[in-house]
Amino acid sequence: MMKTSITSYSYGQVIGKGEMDFFTAMEHAKKIGADGFEFSDFKAPEGKTLKEFAAELKAHGDKLGLPVVCYSVGGNMMAEDLAAEVERLKGQIDVAGILGCPVMRHDVAGGIPEWYKGVRSFGSVLPRLAEGTKAVTQYAKSKGVKTCVENHGRFMQDADRIVALVEDVGDVNFGALCDFGNFLFADDISCVAVSKVAPFTFHFHAKDFLFKPGTEENPGAHWAQSRAGNYLRATVIGHGAVPSPQNVRVLKAAGYDGYLTVEFEGMEKTLEAIETGLANLKRYIQAAG
Repeated sequence: MMKTSITSYSYGQVIGKGEMDFFTAMEHAKKIGADGFEFSDFKAPEGKTLKEFAAELKAHGDKLGLPVVCYSVGGNMMAEDLAAEVERLKGQIDVAGILGCPVMRHDVAGGIPEWYKGVRSFGSVLPRLAEGTKAVTQYAKSKGVKTCVENHGRFMQDADRIVALVEDVGDVNFGALCDFGNFLFADDISCVAVSKVAPFTFHFHAKDFLFKPGTEENPGAHWAQSRAGNYLRATVIGHGAVPSPQNVRVLKAAGYDGYLTVEFEGMEKTLEAIETGLANLKRYIQAAG
């Protein structure tokens, strides 16, 4: 049966205010019944290296009985110096190994930069994205870590683009981190998009959004727009327009039995939102059988 985790990103508001840190966030996740924990790009405290801090986080998770199941970092294969970016990401693979997580997500691009003078389309830069991504995953393989790309950042949010990159890399050590909610920013139908990428997805994020069509007036602060101009606002899992129960059933049918991570970035109270989202997600998993 699928298991649950919570990403450190969900605690961003309370950590940013100094009300919690990574260690107390892990303790909260364990207390409310999460099976694992995920870390999003982090910096080491002053006086410590990233690897030293990762070792401390791993030890705390071991003490709690809360494994680190994924490490998510930034990345850009459209950087002018591709070789340097690949080497930087190899260093992050080493951190993932210290955390003990089996999967690391890295971005591949946020768009096509001005320095690039070729045709400004996804297909035209796909070979470059695949080149850098393949080099990273081949190194990760030697460390026992799988790598993946997430459907976020607008440039990579379409299911078809995720599929194209995975096919072009052509290595079973590389796959997808599938976020239920992010497909809405590409105006993809969530459950259809999830079904496309589920066969080669290593890790899933459950996230929800309120939705208003672009034909309406702009709702104001905290709302973002999709490519087609629809309005989206992050909310608690189960409170928005994302068909999370259906998506969980899609994963079940695809044979997925890994982790589903709670990701929250909305306006609601952080801890209450995380707790409600986790409870809902557990119900969806139970109902899927």
